[in-house]
Amino acid sequence: MIIGICGGSGSGKTTLLKRLRRHFEDLKPSLFIMDNYYLPIDQQAKDENGIYNFDLPTALDEKRLTEDLEKLKNGEEILVKEYHFNSPPDKHVLLTISPSELIIAEGLFVFHYEGVKKQLDFSIFVDVEPKTQLDRRLYRDQETRGYSREDIIYQWENHVKPCYENYLLPYQDDADFIFRNDSRADYDFDRLTKEVEARFKTLQSID
Repeated sequence: MIIGICGGSGSGKTTLLKRLRRHFEDLKPSLFIMDNYYLPIDQQAKDENGIYNFDLPTALDEKRLTEDLEKLKNGEEILVKEYHFNSPPDKHVLLTISPSELIIAEGLFVFHYEGVKKQLDFSIFVDVEPKTQLDRRLYRDQETRGYSREDIIYQWENHVKPCYENYLLPYQDDADFIFRNDSRADYDFDRLTKEVEARFKTLQSID
């Protein structure tokens, strides 16, 4: 079973991924993180002001990540370099991802990349207030990436919001589950795990 988690920057996709991994730890789920497929900086697009835009579908190696997800689905191991924003490419750690009965794929363009979307058995859209997303991004990018507040606001207005509106939001209503990552998160997580368990059992019975 392949679960896809989509949501805007700062929505809590990674936190939900980790919660699902802990909940289903007996299955030893494979974690498929799209951030690990960012293309090198010299292959990134720039906006009209010459600022790199990492919030476009072209920022990731769509072909390779689609092929790697298919390999996992077919029971093959994959090798991928773990992406860290501030690390040069030659310093990224090489990870071996083993296949599992449960694969959790997480990233901005999980639903936008058709080759990924068609492989999903269950889709989750993480929904949260834009103000909360921006607050989280401000904290993260100032603390871990060294961006100034002005740079973060610029990216938010010119890159992040257009990305969300063009490549994420159109798929929200198609998701199997909308996870409200606010005061209702624990309630929704309980509902979500029950739905995933039911879908997993159904797929097993078909196999």
